[in-house]
Amino acid sequence: MYLCYFNSIENVLQIKMFIKSAFYTGSYVDYRDCPERDLPEFAFIGRSNVGKSSLINMLTNHQKLAKTSSSPGKTQTINYFTINDDWFLVDLPGYGYAKSSKVQRKKWERFIRDFLAKRLSVQCVFLLIDSRISPQKIDIDFANWMGEQHIPFVIVFTKAEKEKPQKLQENIQAFNNSMLEYWNELPQQFITSSTNKLGREEILDFIDEIKSNYVTL
Repeated sequence: MYLCYFNSIENVLQIKMFIKSAFYTGSYVDYRDCPERDLPEFAFIGRSNVGKSSLINMLTNHQKLAKTSSSPGKTQTINYFTINDDWFLVDLPGYGYAKSSKVQRKKWERFIRDFLAKRLSVQCVFLLIDSRISPQKIDIDFANWMGEQHIPFVIVFTKAEKEKPQKLQENIQAFNNSMLEYWNELPQQFITSSTNKLGREEILDFIDEIKSNYVTL
């Protein structure tokens, strides 16, 4: 059983982070080549076609910051964006894209896992889960791997606007039940919609709270 090491933050001050600036910084395939600026980093990852780029654009209020596509597997590098000049948003390649070659999938898996396990400035990983579908083994396995590596992460359910409220809650509960087969406690969770900006304020306040406690390495 895994013990959740990133419990829900209670009584968090409503800081109301404002995104004043957001710009592309660079793309990398090796964590050692990533920016050396000593800023806290927040990484976003999920299965291909989970809505990651749309979520990033919604959070930053920049519709073309992250490239969106109807074809999964668009993100193939570690993409850095500088936010407010005081933290990095990191867009990681989606996992589980079946149409990519086996060699390419292994390459992505290697540099993603190296980045998450060895990049000390990453403060939290946002694991994106499609709220419309039943629990996927690949998502549970990835969450369990991060637990084994003691990587702090939270769950972000995407595309909430595409389900009726009751069905949405049933899908989330099904995912949580699958997680509780391995975990004693669940990581903190957010429900989001890139269409109506559901969850934007909560996620940005969460990031700001962690960022305010960041200690320079």
